[in-house]
Amino acid sequence: MGRIIAEAKARGPILASAEGLSFWGGVDAATGCVIDAHHPLHGCSLAGKILLLPTSRGSCTGSAVLLELALGGNAPAALVFREEEDILTLGALIAGRMFGKPLGVLRLGAEDWERLAREGRAEIAGGRLLAGDWALDLAPPQEEALELSAADRAMLDGADGAAAQLALEVICKVAAGHGAARLTDVTRAHIDGCIYASPATLTFARRMADMGARVRVPTTMNAISVDHAEWRTQGVPPVFGNPAQALADAYVEMGARPSFTCAPYLLQEPPAFGEMIGWSESNAVIFANSVLGARSVKHPDFMDLFIALTGRAPLSGVYLDAGRAARRAVHADVPAGHDDALWPLLGWLIGRAAPDRIPLVTGLEETAPSEADLKALCAAFGTTSAAPMLHLAGITPEAEGALAADADAARIGAEDLASAWRQFNAAPAEVDLIAFGSPHFSAPECRALAAALAGRRCAEDTAVIATVGRDVLETIRADGTLAALAASGVQVVPDICWCSISEPVFPPSARTLMTNSGKYAHYAPGLSGRAVRFGSLADCADAAITGRAPERLPHWLARGAAGQSAKLPKGM
Repeated sequence: MGRIIAEAKARGPILASAEGLSFWGGVDAATGCVIDAHHPLHGCSLAGKILLLPTSRGSCTGSAVLLELALGGNAPAALVFREEEDILTLGALIAGRMFGKPLGVLRLGAEDWERLAREGRAEIAGGRLLAGDWALDLAPPQEEALELSAADRAMLDGADGAAAQLALEVICKVAAGHGAARLTDVTRAHIDGCIYASPATLTFARRMADMGARVRVPTTMNAISVDHAEWRTQGVPPVFGNPAQALADAYVEMGARPSFTCAPYLLQEPPAFGEMIGWSESNAVIFANSVLGARSVKHPDFMDLFIALTGRAPLSGVYLDAGRAARRAVHADVPAGHDDALWPLLGWLIGRAAPDRIPLVTGLEETAPSEADLKALCAAFGTTSAAPMLHLAGITPEAEGALAADADAARIGAEDLASAWRQFNAAPAEVDLIAFGSPHFSAPECRALAAALAGRRCAEDTAVIATVGRDVLETIRADGTLAALAASGVQVVPDICWCSISEPVFPPSARTLMTNSGKYAHYAPGLSGRAVRFGSLADCADAAITGRAPERLPHWLARGAAGQSAKLPKGM
C-alpha cells in the first residue's frame, strides 16, 4: 500500500527518473522545463506529468519553484516519491492550503514505485492509484496520532493569531507525513525563502506578513536577490529590483534579522553541538549538521518561516539520533599533493555516490581540511544528494560509530575525480567572468584571494566578482582586505549570491565563467545559461589575470588518473 502525503486528484502521462532533481536551478519556474544540464530529464517538460523521483535534492527553494509552477499552470499533475521528501511536498501543501491549487503527493515502496515507473499513464482518485490494469490502495497520513502540547493545541485553536495557526497546521501535516510522534522546540531559524525565485515567493510572504506573522525565535535571513542598498545604482531594472527588495522587506517586517547570507554558520555565535535549530538553505543545513554537530532537517522554503513563527518542528529525521546514522560507507582515494579544488569535486562525487542517504566517508583521515574546504565540500554535496548531512571519518564530530549495521559501500577513485573535473571544464579556455562566493566567501577566503592575486591587476576584459554577507563585508573593510581586492579589480558584492544573482550585476556580456565552487559549477549552466570552467582558488586568481583557464588537469589529478589523457577537451 502507498501513502498519500498531499491529497489531490490527478491523471497524466508518467515521467520517471531514478535520479533526484532540484527544482531550484534544475527547473524553469516559468515553463516547467528541466534546465539542469547534468540531469537525465534535461529538456523535458514536467507540466501535467505524473512525476516519479526517488526524492528531491539540492536547494530548499525548490518548494517556491513548485508553487510558481502551480500558480502558472505548469506544475506536474502529481509527485510520486520512493523516499521521504520535504521540499516539493511543502510546495504542494502550500499551493493547496493557501492558493487553492492542490497537487497530489504520494510515497510508494520501492517495488511499487518501480512498477509504476514502467507504466505509461496513471490516475490518482478516491484513495487509489490506477495505472493500466494495476490498482493500488493509498493510505492517508495519520495526523491524529501526533502528540501535541497544550501550547500547540492553543496555537491550532488560533490563540496566537491566524498566521501562527496556519503555520502549525502545516507543520503538523508534515510531521504526520514523516510518521513523527511529536514536535520539538528549536532555538533559532534561518529563512531561505527570501530569495526572489518567482512572483509566488513575494505573494506568499506578503500574505503571511499581512496576516500578522511575527517570528518567535531568533531568525536570520539567506542571501537575497539584489544588493539591498545599491541595486538601483547597479542598474538592476525596477521590474525585478522592486519585488526582490519587497520580498526581503516582508521578512524583516515579520521580525527576521537582515543578515542576507547563505552561510549563516559564519555569523557570530554559530549553533552549538547538539543544538536543535530550524534552518533552511541546503549548504547551511549540511554544514550545521555535519561540521558543527547541530541538528536541523533540510527544511524547505515556507517551512522555514512556519518554524520561525512557532518555534516548533517535526521531531523526525536528523533531529533524532537514529536519523543521523550513515547508511553507506564511501571510501575516497585522495591523490597526493592535492589543492583546495579537491573538496568541491569530492563533495559533488560523494553526493552522487550517496544520493538518497547519509554517507560515512573514509580515506580523508590524514588530511586537514580548513573551514573553507568543508564549506565547499558540504555545498557541492548538497547539489547531488538529498541527504541533510554526511560524516567524514576523523574530521566531523559524529563520525565515530555513525555507520549503520546494514550500510552498503561505494568507492571514489582518482579517475572519478578526473572525470568530474573534465565535466566541469568542457567550456572554452577563454573566460570573461570569475565567480567567487557560492556559498558566500568568508573573511579568510577573501584574504586568501587577495594573497593569490598578490597585487596583480585583473584582465581588463575579465570581470571578477566575490559575493559576501554583510558581516564579512564589514570585517574585510576594517582590515584592509576590501581595499586590496578593489585595487586588483575585484568587485565585492554583499547580500546576493551566485544562485540568486541576475543581470546586470551578472555581466550580460559574459559567455564563459570560471568558479572555484562545485555548487555553482553544477548550477550555473542552468541558472545563467553560460558555459562554465572550474578550478582551485589559485587557478581562478590566475585566470582573472590572464583571462584563460588552465587547459590541462592539475598535476595532482593527472598523476592519479592512470590511463587517461591529461589534456582537457578543447572548447567549442
